[in-house]
Amino acid sequence: MKKKLLSLMVCVALVVSLTACGSKGGNDAPTASGDPAASGEASNKLTVWCWDPAFNIYAMEQAGEIYKADHPDFELEVIEIPWPDIQTKLTTAVTSGDLSSLADIILMQDNAFQKNVISYAEAFTDITNSGIDFSQFAGAKTAYSVIDGKNYGVPFDNGTVVAAYRTDVLKEAGFTVDDFTDITWDEYIGKGKAVLEKTGKPLLSCLAGEADVIMMMLQSAGASLFDAEGNPSMVENDILVKVMETYKALKESGVLTEVNDWDEYVGSFTSGSVAGTINGCWILGSIQTAGEQSGKWAVTNMPCLVGVDGATHYSNNGGSSWLITSNCKNVDLAVDFLNNTFAGSVEFYEKILPKSGALATYLPAGKSDVYREPQEFFGGQTIYSLITEFAGKTPSNNTGVYYYEARDAVAVAITNVISGASVESEIANAEDTIKFQMGE
Repeated sequence: MKKKLLSLMVCVALVVSLTACGSKGGNDAPTASGDPAASGEASNKLTVWCWDPAFNIYAMEQAGEIYKADHPDFELEVIEIPWPDIQTKLTTAVTSGDLSSLADIILMQDNAFQKNVISYAEAFTDITNSGIDFSQFAGAKTAYSVIDGKNYGVPFDNGTVVAAYRTDVLKEAGFTVDDFTDITWDEYIGKGKAVLEKTGKPLLSCLAGEADVIMMMLQSAGASLFDAEGNPSMVENDILVKVMETYKALKESGVLTEVNDWDEYVGSFTSGSVAGTINGCWILGSIQTAGEQSGKWAVTNMPCLVGVDGATHYSNNGGSSWLITSNCKNVDLAVDFLNNTFAGSVEFYEKILPKSGALATYLPAGKSDVYREPQEFFGGQTIYSLITEFAGKTPSNNTGVYYYEARDAVAVAITNVISGASVESEIANAEDTIKFQMGE
């Protein structure tokens, strides 16, 4: 396989251009140090880009309040931008040769970290020697934002998958959450049909043209779209075939309904039109925005694939980390802010957990009594200790540099399969698409 990335050729030219224009950054950019002036005029204000008001934005705003209590002059501006738009803005800033449009701090999807830092190194600040103690985070989480032995991100949330259900709807159909614990996808479809028939509510919703459910299924069996060397591994991938067939069966049964955008997705279960969801545990924050449904939800593990060796009930979806851009005019302030909140405050994680469901990957927070408290919204379940248990059983995830391109190709494939195309031919087309993008 050709290891040379075509996109890097463009980036090399851009680095030369940026250097000629006097842009700050590049591989020789100074790391976070004790000199605020090294990154421009010092300021007591930080700007942040992130998404999801009930989760990421809420957590960042709470972090700002905690930090401001000891730093009265501190200002924080949090700007809501969907993740795909953040990626577009980042790419546009680099390709235009003008990094001044970037926020000081950006939230980045963990699965996008490797490719972005390799492709756009000049846009990010190396924080390896910043004073942040990265050993206090889960090692697998930290690894997403370590490139060539350098730390570029402050780990944030845990993306362990949960299956959450409306217990009142299940009861109406004659079920309890125990009936959906440790089950297969075939059993899920069978019971989901019964729920649909008796209540008129599907069990699951997801975004049309997206591959989230497929990727959760795939990882739950320890499988990937790439091999250990990063080569595409889709054709003759029996687990991927099984996943695609299972998704098609979900859709055709009516147990799964597809929606058009994120707001519609969240609204499908907060409005009560759908009886549950399966996603990363960060979705619990959105579920809890429907306060009138308190006590009517329960959490358990996800279904497992049938007939697949190594299939489990555990997976991961999402997870993200904070980075400091090379446009930040006061790197010391950004580091100190993150170090006293996301990277150093159990109090912070205790504060945001009940409302947001933001489980930490900051290890000291995991020992807090708050994580073992029963949650009224979820019928008194100790959901956070339960999710921590799930996290320890989740198979590893081999993402590869072209993870998102592969996801997109699989999303196109499953859309075509739903429309009648064969699973095998669409998987072959998806692999050909990725090989072309990789320059093979």
